[in-house]
Amino acid sequence: MDRLDELAVFVSVLETGGFAAAARKLRRSPPAVTRIVAGLEARAGARLIERTTRKLSPTEAGRTLAEKARGLLAAYEEALAPEDDGPLRGVITLTAPLVFGRRHVTPVVASFLDLHPQVSVDLVLHDRNLDLIEGQIDLALRIGALADSGLVARRVGEVRRMLVASPAYLARRGTPAQPADLTDHEIVFSGVLTGAAEWRFRGQAVRLTPRLTVNEIDAALIALRAGHGIGRPLSYQVAEDLASGALVRLLPQFEPEPLPVQLVAPSRHVSKKVRAFLDHAVEALSGLAVIRPSL
Repeated sequence: MDRLDELAVFVSVLETGGFAAAARKLRRSPPAVTRIVAGLEARAGARLIERTTRKLSPTEAGRTLAEKARGLLAAYEEALAPEDDGPLRGVITLTAPLVFGRRHVTPVVASFLDLHPQVSVDLVLHDRNLDLIEGQIDLALRIGALADSGLVARRVGEVRRMLVASPAYLARRGTPAQPADLTDHEIVFSGVLTGAAEWRFRGQAVRLTPRLTVNEIDAALIALRAGHGIGRPLSYQVAEDLASGALVRLLPQFEPEPLPVQLVAPSRHVSKKVRAFLDHAVEALSGLAVIRPSL
């Protein structure tokens, strides 16, 4: 069969999450789709898709081939498509962390929609890093190092983890002089505990016994502003509180290295509308004071 068609079937299996779903989308039989992928794996000399009873996921070889396949298919479509200088149209799917997405990505999306009336955006706000291929997501905003080396990233800034407390709490309990002093303080721990609570600093780790553990940052900030302990949010989450004096930054000399803020795509080859949004978002987000290195 046509090799480009073979690659299109493989990519469709990954994007739809299954052989049966890909078969429905492509209007082929499930056995035919299975045979095509099996033949592709035989030629590649490697397993491209891990098959479990619950879902399919690409292997490392499969991810590499999928990125190259998308590039080839995009180039093929672009070569056949007539020259189009018309308005952008279609749907862009984007994901971002909950708080950053609500405060900073949503305004960027809104301004882009104002510029391009025929474009729609599906914005998914979630603190868990969603799989871009499995979720058919065009772009993601990620904070921190990328676990998936296959993603294509454009850096827009950085944030850092900061120790903070309210002036009222510090007046009541005193100010820690070094990370080890935190064991004598009330701690507001934000996140999901899967083991012992611990904060890492440059060259040391401190084991904690939190007074309050909460899995949502806005709830943790309410407790911190009310004087219930010391917390460790990301810098962008408390920029306004630090500026107003509601919270005070502690032990900045011990803070770990900053975390990159990046816009990522599953492939270098993206559609015209996604490329336009990416350029728009990079320009807008790079200007945010809350993710500048000087903070």
